[in-house]
Amino acid sequence: MSDLILFWHRSDLRISDNIGLAAARQQSAKVVGIFCLDRAILDRDDVAPARVTYMIGCLHDLQQRYREAGSQLLVIQDEPSRGIPKLATAIDAKAVFWNWDVEPYSKQRDRAVTNALQQAGIRVENFWDRLLHSPDEIRSGTGQPYTVYTPFWKNWSAKPKAEPVETLPITNVEQMTGLTLEEQEKAIRCGAIQLLPTAQSLGFVWENPLVIEPGEDAAREKLEEFGDRAIYAYQEQRNFPAVNGTSQLSAALKFGAIGIRTVWQATQTVMDNCRSEEMRANIRTWQQELAWREFYQHAMYNFPELAEGPYRETFKNFPWEDGEQLFQAWCEGQTGYPIVDAAMRQVNQTGWMHNRCRMIVASFLTKDLIINWQRGEKYFMQKLIDGDLSANNGGWQWSASSGMDPKPLRIFNPASQAQKFDPEGEYIRRWVPELRRVDTKMLLTGNISPLERKILGYPEPIVDHNQQQRKFKELYKQQKTDN
Repeated sequence: MSDLILFWHRSDLRISDNIGLAAARQQSAKVVGIFCLDRAILDRDDVAPARVTYMIGCLHDLQQRYREAGSQLLVIQDEPSRGIPKLATAIDAKAVFWNWDVEPYSKQRDRAVTNALQQAGIRVENFWDRLLHSPDEIRSGTGQPYTVYTPFWKNWSAKPKAEPVETLPITNVEQMTGLTLEEQEKAIRCGAIQLLPTAQSLGFVWENPLVIEPGEDAAREKLEEFGDRAIYAYQEQRNFPAVNGTSQLSAALKFGAIGIRTVWQATQTVMDNCRSEEMRANIRTWQQELAWREFYQHAMYNFPELAEGPYRETFKNFPWEDGEQLFQAWCEGQTGYPIVDAAMRQVNQTGWMHNRCRMIVASFLTKDLIINWQRGEKYFMQKLIDGDLSANNGGWQWSASSGMDPKPLRIFNPASQAQKFDPEGEYIRRWVPELRRVDTKMLLTGNISPLERKILGYPEPIVDHNQQQRKFKELYKQQKTDN
């Protein structure tokens, strides 16, 4: 008779290529999944309805996979350090396994759950799964964590990468066993459920279609589609928001609908099949993006204070102006700058925004409107289907010049960005339809007359870019001097 092991899923909503789940299955055939709907997370004011809807979709898919394997995925709605030990004790689980996370709250929560389980005499085992290299593996020559990407990339890229792990043995019989009827009744009495709530019943209403389909199969299909075509032109195409040139795997990676080792192996497979150095350069560029993801995850793990404020001293007391009307215009896509408004309307309507546009709107909020980057960071988390603390925080601090960056002052010109990356105005016309008949040159430069703007129902620019750029530079210079 196999001992019962509970596997606690968090940001690893899959069965395949799951290090902690594979380890549990190696130790016992009786492995049951558990997911905790944690109100400490769900009750935050920066949770996106699209993201919760995607997560619930991934959980539906994961439940089905557990059923196919002969087991169950249980769901509890409780404070984890209370609910998980209570359930484990009630059904006589001998151990609880899970994969580590990097976020400050996750680390604090995991310590509390570990203590409670150990007090109950239940074994705990943890693993690194969400990263190709754990934070302790990538250190400078002096043993310190990296704060600059380029040396991080050189170290990270030189290390061999693990292969995907096999979670379940390939047989024609059920690969796991689940709870007996008696154990299921005990689990139910503890509050565990097998019928998932809807996002709406949890308080998150998302009425639009999801732009990214949830689940393991959908994530694998995205990866295969990207590896078949777009990755070979990624270096150039990734910057054009009107072109489908990115992988769109960010939500799957955030929730772990696909394993990072599976993703890396796919990049190596296409690299091996390349016929030119140009193709290899495109693949390397995407591999560098995967390394950026890990750089930000390592940064959050090693410097948890990033979640609360800026990394650079210059920005600790920066005199942000934080104009409320300007912020609302930015949120609503009514700034009078077409490329900025297109991007903000895209995220409001779909829960997703092209990465080039994320940089454009972040620069505009911080450098043109002189509004604290943390307000933009929070707004993104309230909207994005792929909102991830480490990546979102890293991206905003990069754009605001407050983060880990050897070139701290970077200002994007909205008109220049539009002319370079949306040269036909296709992206702008899609998301700002009132401008679809405007001449392309005027559309991209934003030089639309006040009369035409009035006729079209499109606002005047809320600030002057050149004036604000000078103003921000003066504030930044003065702040550096004061510090």
